[in-house]
Amino acid sequence: MINIGELLRAYRKGFFPMSDPADGKLYWCQPYERAVVPLDLYRPSRDVSRLLRRKAFQVQFDTDFEGVIRACAGPRRKESETWISGEIVEAYVKLHRLGIAHSVESWHEGVLAGGLYGIALGGAFFGESMFYRRSYASQVAFDRLVRHLQRKGYLLLDAQIMNPHLQKLGAVTMPHEEYLGLLERALQQKIRFL
Repeated sequence: MINIGELLRAYRKGFFPMSDPADGKLYWCQPYERAVVPLDLYRPSRDVSRLLRRKAFQVQFDTDFEGVIRACAGPRRKESETWISGEIVEAYVKLHRLGIAHSVESWHEGVLAGGLYGIALGGAFFGESMFYRRSYASQVAFDRLVRHLQRKGYLLLDAQIMNPHLQKLGAVTMPHEEYLGLLERALQQKIRFL
């Protein structure tokens, strides 16, 4: 079982947990280069902008955190394994109950169509995972998250490990030492996520 205090201390030091899909064992990650989304440079794609104008999805915060994290924990379409173990799900559900972990959900005709979850500490939001059941649902939720963080004055949107999808969303890589400096400044802020 993950110790919540240890988990939060790890985030404050630049680590995040993953589980090995092969055996479910938990390990701590601290990449040499960190993926972050520069909040001041973010621009949605044309497709996302079009869906936002059409109000194709109803976006909400924290209405179905457990549904989001369990959907994120399911294997991806082209993969048979996941890094989000039952132990991780349980820990983040506890963090959600404490008001630290949050979800952003895209709903379509009353059905959860996509979303994301992460942890908010000070002026830092640590994005953990995204999922979608309808095209662009997670990207619309991501857009809403970024705009929310901008309004609240957040300094850091941590995307953890770069991949092509994050790159399309505007993520860039940052050297570890630079990331730790930004993290320290962000953690000094006193911002309530909701």
